[in-house]
This record gives sequence, structure tokens and C-alpha cells, in this order.
Amino acid sequence: QVWLVESGGGLVQAGGSLRLSCVASGRDFGAATMAWFRRVPGKEREFVAGISAPGTRTDYSSAVQGRFTISRDNAKKTVDLQMDSLKSEDTAVYYCAGRPFITIQSDQDAYQYWGQGTQVTVSS
Repeated sequence: QVWLVESGGGLVQAGGSLRLSCVASGRDFGAATMAWFRRVPGKEREFVAGISAPGTRTDYSSAVQGRFTISRDNAKKTVDLQMDSLKSEDTAVYYCAGRPFITIQSDQDAYQYWGQGTQVTVSS
């Protein structure tokens, strides 16, 4: 089991940057594939980025490719999402998620561990 807590959200102007952090507790973090999702009101949660357990593989949605970077530190049990060149359409609640399997999946139903979410608002 893994418990997740996100931080780092806030209000930023378009073109700016934010760094989200997710702190995990539980002994299974090092073996878990981790990801970030986001949700806007009235829509399903959307896959943003994922990273394999050892941190050697990453995957990004086409909407954020080249602007966002996911990373992890297994010793500190953290997963970060560096968001650059932010756009108004990046406004959403961002969630940290994990799954105890080796493949990165874009389907939210494939993830067993979830944080409470952190709000990111990008003003234009």
C-alpha cells in the first residue's frame, strides 16, 4: 500500500512555471509505477505523465510533451512534475497516482494509489 500527498499547486500566469511534488509513504513505493493525472470540472481525469519504478522510462501526453517533466527520487519517496510554458488549458486539479506494476498506463482505472489533488490555475 502507498499513500500519496501532493503539493506545489497555485496560481501562475501563462508562460510561467510550477513544480508539483508528491510525497509517498508505505513500503511499496520503490516498486510502483507513478503518474500524474489532471481533471477539469465535468471531465474525466486525464493522463499527464508517467514514470517507471526505477525512473528509467517516462511517458507524456501529447498535450504536455516538451513542456512538462516527470521525475522521481526513490530514496526520498517523491515524484515531481516540473511544468514549464504553462497555458490556460493546463488549469486543472492535478493528482499523483501509483500502480504496483511495471508498465506505465494512461488509463486512470489502472492505478490503485491516489492523492487528494492540488489545484493549478493558469491565468491568461
